[in-house]
Amino acid sequence: MMLRAALLVLVLAIPWPVAVLAHALDPGYLELSAMDGDRWRVTWRMPDVGGSPMPIAPRLPGNCASDDPPAPRFDGRGWSTAYVATCPGGLAGGEIRVEGLENTRTDTLVRYETRPGKAVTQRLTPGAPGFIVPKDPGRLQVFASYVSLGVTHILEGADHLLFVLALLLLVRDPRRLLLAVTAFTLAHSITLVAATLGWLALPSAPVEVVIALSIVFLAHELALPPERRDPVAERFPALVAFGFGLIHGLGFAGALRDIGLPPDDIPMALLAFNLGVELGQLLFIAAILAVGAAFRRIFVFPRRASAVAAYAIGTIAAFWCIARLDAMFL
Repeated sequence: MMLRAALLVLVLAIPWPVAVLAHALDPGYLELSAMDGDRWRVTWRMPDVGGSPMPIAPRLPGNCASDDPPAPRFDGRGWSTAYVATCPGGLAGGEIRVEGLENTRTDTLVRYETRPGKAVTQRLTPGAPGFIVPKDPGRLQVFASYVSLGVTHILEGADHLLFVLALLLLVRDPRRLLLAVTAFTLAHSITLVAATLGWLALPSAPVEVVIALSIVFLAHELALPPERRDPVAERFPALVAFGFGLIHGLGFAGALRDIGLPPDDIPMALLAFNLGVELGQLLFIAAILAVGAAFRRIFVFPRRASAVAAYAIGTIAAFWCIARLDAMFL
């Protein structure tokens, strides 16, 4: 059942390598950093679409005014500009909106400060391209915001999901699978916290390459008959999942560093983001099982279906690995 669901997912995911690397699917980013008085420094980053900035633009609350922003510059992946806005009376009660976002397939991350050091993060989507800035964001709102960001990150992280999918296919015993998923969760939670708090620092480029290689390794093991698989991977899948989970946690930490943490609520935001990642992971696993249950009577797969799945997973992961190595050395 699980194998059938996985094969269906892989068929639908053949265009992933191109889509995941496509600049047009990158999120936008808007940051409003409180300065002195009623001034905010605005940093705006747009995804690249065919060599030009995506046609989206931020709209600040009605009480804000600024000079025309400088022309955006291409940084190799997106288009960025920065300027200063004056907002008498502050941001609270006003609407922050990204015009044109409703016509795209991307999101925009908004990080704003109601006062210096009081940062809040909000995610805008094509279906909800604006929001009203609350007067005093409560801890519950901050918690919910970071849970949502964690869920979004894991569900949009095709490499992490492909690793979990390969693990589901490789470990067929329910008890050992539970132990492996738990080990993966524990490991990436450790490095997520350590890297985010600055206790562990590694450059992101090689980390992304190793994440892709971890998927290639699982795909290779899946392609082999059980008697020819690596003894450690076959007998102790939880140990393998824990080791690779440490690397995947560094990937999660890189995303969280880009988002930023509220200085007053770092422990709570860390917990919320990690819970969101785990919730997204569980949703993905549940979806695979649900798809398998729905389609098990419809599709007929060859006996070597596991090899087909292994080669599909390995091909996608190898593509990512080569692309990331190219990006490292170019």
